[in-house]
Amino acid sequence: MIQTGLIQNAHNDLVTDASYDFYGLRLATCSLDQRVKVWRLDESDGSWSLEHDWKAHDAAVSKVSWAHPEFGTILATASFDRTVKIWEQVPATEPDGIGLNGPNAGQPSASSSKWVERAMLVDAKGTVRAVEFAPQHFGLKLATISSDNCLRIYECLEQPSLATWHLLEEVDVLALPTASPSARSNAQTLTNATPMQPSAPLDGNSVSLVAHALQQQQAAQSQVPGRPGLGTREADGGWCISWCKDKYWGEIIAAGCGIDGIVKIIQIPPSRRPSTLLTLNPSPSSSASSDPFSRPSANLSTNASVTGTSNGAGDATSASDVMSTSNGASAKTFAVTSVAWAPSCGRSYHLVATGARDGHVRIWRVKPPTPSEDLEEDEGYGDGAEGQDGGEAGRWSATVVGDFDDHKSAVGRVEWNITGTILSSAGNDGRVRLWKMTAGNVWRPAGHISVEQAEEQQADVDMGDMAAEDS
Repeated sequence: MIQTGLIQNAHNDLVTDASYDFYGLRLATCSLDQRVKVWRLDESDGSWSLEHDWKAHDAAVSKVSWAHPEFGTILATASFDRTVKIWEQVPATEPDGIGLNGPNAGQPSASSSKWVERAMLVDAKGTVRAVEFAPQHFGLKLATISSDNCLRIYECLEQPSLATWHLLEEVDVLALPTASPSARSNAQTLTNATPMQPSAPLDGNSVSLVAHALQQQQAAQSQVPGRPGLGTREADGGWCISWCKDKYWGEIIAAGCGIDGIVKIIQIPPSRRPSTLLTLNPSPSSSASSDPFSRPSANLSTNASVTGTSNGAGDATSASDVMSTSNGASAKTFAVTSVAWAPSCGRSYHLVATGARDGHVRIWRVKPPTPSEDLEEDEGYGDGAEGQDGGEAGRWSATVVGDFDDHKSAVGRVEWNITGTILSSAGNDGRVRLWKMTAGNVWRPAGHISVEQAEEQQADVDMGDMAAEDS
């Protein structure tokens, strides 16, 4: 049975993000109303009560992220005012210090604490669309991505005060070389200026204004007439990030930006510049399935597979190569609005989920390089297709193992559970859908929740019955 909780009238405007803390007992929400609210769960009856509410920015708040509790009770918020703010919950100024020395020490109650601004990061040249703290084993670091297409990595230099944050890396994601940079089309990586972004960046080192205008015109003419998603406005783009939770491979982050519809797996080594390990491109190849009645989720491994290298260089197949269709035309792309890297939990591979404006939720199986070629290359996924398992030593590879378009509208958020075994997605259809891997390593729907709390037959899905229906 899917159990739900409802917070009525959480904000005065559209809620843009919601994030649980490490323990799942507190929920931070942000909204277009420029406010951040922190809610606490009452475990006795499952209800949520408002604990804190404050005006955080001078424009809409786009994202909110909790730091690991070993660093304290810390929040980071990103906003359309081009800033990122660091907040800390501290004891209130009452002299009696109520509730600070009892069993709740370190976790002050709402009546005895407040949130204070510790730092403000102002390096972004566009609206900041995503912020996320790094896994705790990398220290107190956070990543941001903004509509200027730059990924920025910060590190706190004064952890007790949280006042000083050093900009470690500033990477133009679109300019970061892929396996074959020449295969990319500039027309797919340009955005028009908006009131929030007075000057739009140009992709490339020497693109003239005339060429820029022509590329924008071509991109507008090639827009898909069906579902909205491809365009040249900032509103049509998507900017998202997600850290790799595994410590073994170092600091790796998945980032998507703009309207090109791809996600880059970027390694951030301590001693050299960031590089692209892998590029995830969902565009179908010419050998796509010819069955018009097959469900996308029924395909164990689709043809949207890409490979990369361990250092971002080499002669690996470019992600853009799979964009070519059988007649040589370029496939249409849609902005990726959300990316989520699953906790590995001992698996020999990684799972990365993406949600896009084309309504698709995709699950990627990302295989890191293996120490030897004789390591088993099959774990139930497909038949050892190219770009899947068993890649060359030192090479990363990825394959789509789940592709769902049940939302039939833009997907706003994808998120994994704590073990990386269940994926949830939220779309403009007003539903939160769950996806789970079943027998045979096939990803299938595991139920959905309607915003209207309507009773629907698939709210609690029997996995066995569903497997029989799809067979």
